[in-house]
Amino acid sequence: MHLIISTSLRPDCRTLSLAKKAYTLFSENNAQAEIINLETMNLPFCDGGDCYKDQAVIDLTNKIKVANSLIIASPVYNYYLNAVAKNLLELTGSGWNDKVVGFICNAGGDKSFMSVMPFANSIMLDYRCKVIPKFVYATGDMFEGKEVIESNLTERINELVKSILSQS
Repeated sequence: MHLIISTSLRPDCRTLSLAKKAYTLFSENNAQAEIINLETMNLPFCDGGDCYKDQAVIDLTNKIKVANSLIIASPVYNYYLNAVAKNLLELTGSGWNDKVVGFICNAGGDKSFMSVMPFANSIMLDYRCKVIPKFVYATGDMFEGKEVIESNLTERINELVKSILSQS
């Protein structure tokens, strides 16, 4: 099972549209995938203590543990993945060991392409994750509303999915 985790808290947003596109491409490659939409989950903020006893955290950590791979679909704010992505990692980090991880980022402009690197470096060093270097980075001009209109974007998501399938 391949997990696609959308970290945007905005209902029915572009980030979720990108996650759904990845899900479709996994399906077209006869691979089982699941989207986890954090907007619909009630995860606590990481406090380094009792948060790890929260049943939603326990369940999500276990789901990540057994996954073949993860795709983190995240909006970019202030040249970094959103705070929800960081909170996800802090809460579920014990499940990330040796995972194949890819990234799909959604940003307002083209200046934050490297924003995924601090997160990627952390999971490579702390959890020995294998990060797929083909990050997908989407900007607002690639959409009409929430629909992807740039075919190159779909091709790049497909390359990411195929890279993940070949690594996991």
